[in-house]
Amino acid sequence: MTKPFTGLRPPNPLMDDLDKRSRDIFRLIVENYLETGEPMGSRNLSRVFTDGLSAASIRNVMSDLEHLGLVYAPHTSAGRLPTEIGLRFFVDSFLEIGDVSQEDRNSIDSQVRASGHGRTLETILTEASQLLSGLTQGAGLVASAKQDLRLKHIEFVRLEPTKALVVIVGENGHVENRIISLPAGVTASSLVEAANYTNAKIAGRTLSEARLQMERMHNETRAELDILVQQLVDEGIAVWSGTHEANNGRIIVTGHSNLLSNLQAQEDLGRVKQLFDDLEAKDSLIRLLNLTEDGQGVRIFIGSESRLFSQSGSSLIVAPYKDQDQKVIGALGIIGPARLNYARIVPMVDYTATVVGKMLRNS
Repeated sequence: MTKPFTGLRPPNPLMDDLDKRSRDIFRLIVENYLETGEPMGSRNLSRVFTDGLSAASIRNVMSDLEHLGLVYAPHTSAGRLPTEIGLRFFVDSFLEIGDVSQEDRNSIDSQVRASGHGRTLETILTEASQLLSGLTQGAGLVASAKQDLRLKHIEFVRLEPTKALVVIVGENGHVENRIISLPAGVTASSLVEAANYTNAKIAGRTLSEARLQMERMHNETRAELDILVQQLVDEGIAVWSGTHEANNGRIIVTGHSNLLSNLQAQEDLGRVKQLFDDLEAKDSLIRLLNLTEDGQGVRIFIGSESRLFSQSGSSLIVAPYKDQDQKVIGALGIIGPARLNYARIVPMVDYTATVVGKMLRNS
C-alpha cells in the first residue's frame, strides 16, 4: 500500500505548468537518479515510452524542464539529473510512500524495547541511532533536549582521588551519570554526607526545582556542612543546572562509514567531509531540534533547505518524538546523499520516532 507524501508544504504551482508527458519524463529522470545516481538521456527515455515518442521530442521536453529549474545537464551531451528544486518538487508532488514492512517493524519494535530495559537514556538513543543506520545504510542521528527529570535519588561514587561519578536516578527509572571534579581532601564519609543532604532536599523535585531549592538554601547549607562537603554539593548543583555542557542535551550520530561508500567523485568526498564537520558543530543539537519544533511529523530537507547541512548538499529525514504531554523532547532521523530511498525511509523514521516516544513515556 502506498500513499503520497504530503509533508508540510502546500501543493507546488509547477504542477500547473507541466502536462502529463512532461510529468512522466520528469518522474522517470528522478526515479532513475534515485536508483542509479546517473543522468538519464533522451534515447533511454524513448525506449520507455510505448507511444512512439521520439528522442527529439523528449529533448524538447527536457529543455523545458531545465528552463523551469527542475533538471540540469552535468556536462555537454549528457542526460539530465534533478536539481535540488526538482527533488523537492518530486517529493512534494510525486513521491509515494509505503507502510513499514513487517520485517522492519518487528526489528524496530524488538530492538527499541530491548534497549529500554534497565538502560540509560543515552544507551537507548544510541541504539535507536544505530538501528536506523543499519536499516537504511545512511547515518543515523538522534538528538534529545535537556530533560527535566523528577529526581528520586542521587549518589556520589569516587572513581579516583580527584574524580567522582554522580549517579542521578529519576522517578521514571532513568539513570543519568556525570563525572565531576572532587575538591582536595574529600573523604568517603564526605561523599555519603553530601548525598544524604541533597537527597533529603531534592527528592520528588524536578531538576529545575531542585536547582532553585538548593540555591535558595545556599546560606543554610553553608552553616550545616563543612566546606569540602559544601563544594561537593555546589558541584552537583552545577551538573543539575545545565552549566555542564554534557547536560544541555545530546546528539548521537552513528553509521558515518555508510556515507563514505559508493562515492563517485572527489567532490563527493569533499561534501561528506563537510558533513562530518557540520555534525561536530556545537550548535548542531539546537538547530536540529528547531527543525522539528512544530511536532507535525516527518520533515524532509534536501540540500540547502536545511542550513544545518547546506554546505554538504546532504538530505535529512527527521521526525520528533514526544513525552506524555505531547511535548517534543527530541528528534531522530537519517542523513545521507540527496538520492536517499525516500519512499522507504520516510515511514521507517516516522515509525521509529513513534516507538521511541512510547517507550520513553512508558518507562
